[in-house]
Amino acid sequence: MNPASLPSPAAMQALRLSHFTAASCIGVGLDATLASLRAERSGLKPCDFDSVDLATWTGDVPAVDLEVMRPDLRAFDCRNNRLAQLALRQDGFEQAVLAAAGRLGKRRIGVFLGTSTSGILETELAYRALDPVTGALPASLVYAGSHNPFSVTAFVRDYFGLEGPAVTVSSACSSSAKVFASARRMMAAGLIDAAVVGGVDSLCLTTLYGFNSLDLLSRQPCQPFDAARKGISIGEGAAFVLLEQLPDNLDANAILLRGIGESSDAHHMSAPHPEGLGAIAAMRQALASAGLQPGQIDYINLHGTATPSNDAVEGKAVASVFGDYALPGSSTKGATGHTLGAAGGLEAVISALALQQGFMPGGVNTQNPDPNLPVDYLLHNREQALQHVLSNSFGFGGTNCSLVFGRAA
Repeated sequence: MNPASLPSPAAMQALRLSHFTAASCIGVGLDATLASLRAERSGLKPCDFDSVDLATWTGDVPAVDLEVMRPDLRAFDCRNNRLAQLALRQDGFEQAVLAAAGRLGKRRIGVFLGTSTSGILETELAYRALDPVTGALPASLVYAGSHNPFSVTAFVRDYFGLEGPAVTVSSACSSSAKVFASARRMMAAGLIDAAVVGGVDSLCLTTLYGFNSLDLLSRQPCQPFDAARKGISIGEGAAFVLLEQLPDNLDANAILLRGIGESSDAHHMSAPHPEGLGAIAAMRQALASAGLQPGQIDYINLHGTATPSNDAVEGKAVASVFGDYALPGSSTKGATGHTLGAAGGLEAVISALALQQGFMPGGVNTQNPDPNLPVDYLLHNREQALQHVLSNSFGFGGTNCSLVFGRAA
């Protein structure tokens, strides 16, 4: 069945992003992140990660190297979980979750996180220390607390002492967008009252050399939607949102999750459907579940990886959904790099900041938008009060997710 022809869902009950935070190469915490976005500053730099010998640019978070794992959680010690802990300590997020747990009960808060490689770096390092006689991995490698995809979710759950459902979604670049849908379904079913959602992905050799083998890495800072785009720049990041039911008295400035669209076109292992059918279906479903028409979206945070094919397909899909409406949009990956499994969560937080602060972030590094891509691509920040923002996350294997965020009033 053509995924773009699937029936649209009924309008969903909005949920509140009561607290959120992020850490990436453009800053640790909301203030630093916002300052970089305002300054149109990129955090990308020539790759000097570990022993990697590639002519590419990456976005690392230097503060991770100084982060010390909480003593009672040392079984989870790895770069990915240290990055998670760094983010959890920002913007009063830890205190907000603990307060919610005290108010709602530990069993009524779920944890839903996305990641692509989790703590695989620990396994990469362990293979350098194989026993020369037996070939055995060193005893210091704790698979459950590092490489295991559930590691980061278990870590966050234990960090807060929560007892509700806990799920890791690993669907490539849509991972930490799809967690919003997973949490929403459990909340709608009455199983939980709130959820910690988001994603974490950290630099490792597997992704850097893997994307290089696919000939997808750019030798310069990535340029999403640019006519001269050459490929992605890989970054690392962590983003968390405390998702809650609407209170009786809703603040007019509250940021809401208004709509969700998911699809899986399964066109190819790594290439998107050439007509963007899955992307079209996800965007249309997100609009329908938000009860909105295309013209009511003010800004779109594009998936915008900066590969020739992905950007072309996304541009075609946006044109199919929004028609002649000149929808302003940009990809923030020119600033943060592509944070893979954390991208959906990080860009959800950036979308929330855009709504909260009243501006559309310009696409850093992009100089000459591809005239063949029918998008009003923003080269610089645009100050404007926003009501609704659409954020796209499209992953390998045709797994797609679009989210609609909005202001309460």
